[in-house]
Amino acid sequence: MRRFLIPGVIVVVAVGLLAVLTFGVSNQSETSSIDAQVASGRFPMAPNATMALPVLGTSVKRTLASFRGRVVVLNVFASWCQPCAAEAPLLAAEQATLAKRGGTLIGVTYEDNPVSSEQFARQYHMTYPILRDVSGDLVRSFGTTGVPETFVINRQGRIQALRRYQVTGQWLTQALGPILAERS
Repeated sequence: MRRFLIPGVIVVVAVGLLAVLTFGVSNQSETSSIDAQVASGRFPMAPNATMALPVLGTSVKRTLASFRGRVVVLNVFASWCQPCAAEAPLLAAEQATLAKRGGTLIGVTYEDNPVSSEQFARQYHMTYPILRDVSGDLVRSFGTTGVPETFVINRQGRIQALRRYQVTGQWLTQALGPILAERS
């Protein structure tokens, strides 16, 4: 009897692990694989595009869908984040270029209070729309767990590039060049 106990336990544990793995893979949401889809050339639709979020400093609400037809660089940031502060001047300058070519930057605050976010936006001359994700639902739907994170969304509303850390000018040029060259 003892001779079969250890192999039996091993088989039960192996079957259990296989069941958990199968469950995890089969229940993997589209948002958790945004990175993999983009890397493989399958560009997913930006999630929660119709979720209305308040525009920082106003009572107006906007959705990502309201920017459809334009190239959007969606930057998730927080005023307390040092890499966010480091990339903010680059993004503010990029807005002028994007605006001339049918695009826009959109900032989304993450785990930040509105007063600090407004001060940050003024300090770094952010002239583009900044949305407040009060619940965190929008950024979580993008798989965001930290800041900064940046997503390039094409004119059809599909995520074509992403960066889960601070952007550089070289990355923006490489990511935006082909997308801005496309016509809707």
